Amino acid sequence: MNSSIFESMGLGNLDLGYVIIALVILTVVLLVISIVSMNKLAKLDKKYKKFMQGKAAKSLETDIIKLYEDNKFMINTVEKNMKDIAILNKKLASVFQKIGLVKYDAFSHMGGKLSYSIALLDENNNGFILNSVHSTEGCYSYTKEIVAGESAVLLGVEEKQALDIAIKS
Repeated sequence: MNSSIFESMGLGNLDLGYVIIALVILTVVLLVISIVSMNKLAKLDKKYKKFMQGKAAKSLETDIIKLYEDNKFMINTVEKNMKDIAILNKKLASVFQKIGLVKYDAFSHMGGKLSYSIALLDENNNGFILNSVHSTEGCYSYTKEIVAGESAVLLGVEEKQALDIAIKS
């Protein structure tokens, strides 16, 4: 079939059947695209209605402002907590954290291991050793300062054991 329109465009030999098939395919493709777009629009509309359900523009603005203020409050709280944790960590370094205890019999005629040496150290192995010696005449207690895990005064066997236990703990 010859068409004057096709001939004026330089497509005079084009079969009209091919044109119709191309138009049908194009129509089907456009129909599919249209259905997909309407489906996406329906989902978006459903989300929008759920978001706006029971809300006026003013109440929605109030809710957003409240969320912003809550967020600001949480950020300030986190910053305060971080500062507090830093202060606690600094204080914790000087707290007695390591303990070593050795019980012993100071004298052979005494039983029950009533004498003891206890070492109390901080994070940097600074602190003291408390040595308590029980005898039949009484109880005597001595302290020795510990700096960086060392004592300026000679330590007894039990005191050295207590210090080693504390340092290793």
